[in-house]
Amino acid sequence: MKKIIAACVAISVISASSSAGAGNGGGKQAVVVVAQKGFQEKEFLPVKEALISAGIGCAVASSSVGEASGVFGTKVLCDKKIADVRPSDYDAVIFIGGPGAEVLFNDPAAQKLAVDTVSSGGLLGAICIAPVILANAGVLKGRKATVFPGEEQYLLSGGAVYTGSSVEKDGKIITADGPASAQAFAQTIVKTLGDVP
Repeated sequence: MKKIIAACVAISVISASSSAGAGNGGGKQAVVVVAQKGFQEKEFLPVKEALISAGIGCAVASSSVGEASGVFGTKVLCDKKIADVRPSDYDAVIFIGGPGAEVLFNDPAAQKLAVDTVSSGGLLGAICIAPVILANAGVLKGRKATVFPGEEQYLLSGGAVYTGSSVEKDGKIITADGPASAQAFAQTIVKTLGDVP
């Protein structure tokens, strides 16, 4: 477990430097949003690794700068506060799930980030229970989306077309239903970013 934690922290340190304007992946940049406590490592790690492998610069954001802890004890360093993320600086904003993500369901900064990402034409992703953030922000109205089983009422209340798929892509909004779909979710994001000039 210590090796996993060390590797994750190392990746996060790399992300801090690569988000500062390094020309990776054709200059593409992403920010991954996690809860300060209780994010799902089985979603975070595949997404982070897929972005880095594709040469996409990556930052990590949470409610505050510093350390965030996952469900299984993994620690990551957060480069930015959610409130300080400017979607115009990134090609993608990706919300990670896990039980801790529930604190972001009605978080004004998280909702504003979702709305501003769509407004600026960026890719918006969310996995597990995190699509509820998007639904509550109003950006899923009339859009196909999926979510962790049992949370679909939130998507329906937000006007989404709930599909129940493991991964759902509607334009530049990509949602997934949980850890088992993390690899497919990550690859869909990377492919979509590669298809966008």
